[in-house]
Amino acid sequence: MRHVIQQAAAWQRSGIRFAMATVTRTWGSAPHGPGASMLVSAQGRVAGSVSGGCVEAAVCAMAEEVLTDATPAVGRWGVDDGDALEAGLTCGGTIEVLVREITPAVPLGRIAADLEAGVPVALVTSVARGSALAVGEGSVTGTLGDPRGDRAAVLAAEGLLGRGAGGLVRAGSGEPDCAPEEDLLVQSFAARPRLLVFGATEFARPLAGIGAALGHRVTVCDARPAFALPERFPGADEVVTDRPDRWFRQHQDRVDGTTAVCVLTHDARFDVPVLALALGSRAGYVGAMGSRRTHEDRLVRLREAGLADAELARLHSPIGLDLGGRGPEETALSIMAEIVAVRRGGSGLPLTAGSGPVHGV
Repeated sequence: MRHVIQQAAAWQRSGIRFAMATVTRTWGSAPHGPGASMLVSAQGRVAGSVSGGCVEAAVCAMAEEVLTDATPAVGRWGVDDGDALEAGLTCGGTIEVLVREITPAVPLGRIAADLEAGVPVALVTSVARGSALAVGEGSVTGTLGDPRGDRAAVLAAEGLLGRGAGGLVRAGSGEPDCAPEEDLLVQSFAARPRLLVFGATEFARPLAGIGAALGHRVTVCDARPAFALPERFPGADEVVTDRPDRWFRQHQDRVDGTTAVCVLTHDARFDVPVLALALGSRAGYVGAMGSRRTHEDRLVRLREAGLADAELARLHSPIGLDLGGRGPEETALSIMAEIVAVRRGGSGLPLTAGSGPVHGV
């Protein structure tokens, strides 16, 4: 979704007329969840997706109508509809999509700038009017067209942004002197999850790139100046030369449940001190590279450092899922696959091994 917003901001700056379609609600095994968006320009260019290809053609047709009369529209597609097979949504779910024109008044520049800076921000759009405002860091950009409605929108956005959530909300009370009730679409963008890579090895290079592609803020840290070179890691947001444990201790306040820590140095002098800190932190994922023999030796050293069994149980080592891969790139893929599985609650098994909905309910 972030890359779609960045593309939309670029089109807006260039004066391209376009509509944005956003999933507002889903039922059953829908391909994408609420917030998934795609752009359709007046020239027929498309960016993003709302259904993984199932109903994009139907959404494009609706976007053309919206750009013709400048009126937002809501569409719903599902296998229970008579036109389901024609639309292409055969996965078993139902999606509801809001399509509205993005005018120059929509504050996409503010949203894109906050995303680039890693600042949490929300875009709030009136379903009926298509007007929008941005909310974040105690300030508001744009308007829905009514100060009372703006206040109601800000309250709705702040409540969802604090939880990193989004979706349709009913704002306003309809009472005298209060904002009239209306449906608002809130698209929240929390700060990017952090990927901390300790050990500027050849495995760290593709890991930083894949992590960045998946929306992480990537830090690569190594105590060896000859290895910690920014040009070796174009996907990283920062490459620092420091002892991993010292850097981690200085930045521990930034570590939370969305943070993934990967220790790749394969050297106990560096691995054990930073792992001891990471396993005692709030990090949602902690993994370390090495053989099973190295892992057993590492557990002994960590116990000697004072870690309890509950903390050691959080360690993913040997790191990554068993993909049967070889080399830095395939190893990095297995590491990121495990991080995603842990974060999303996936089993890591082939989808053919299951029987439930592919996308969850």
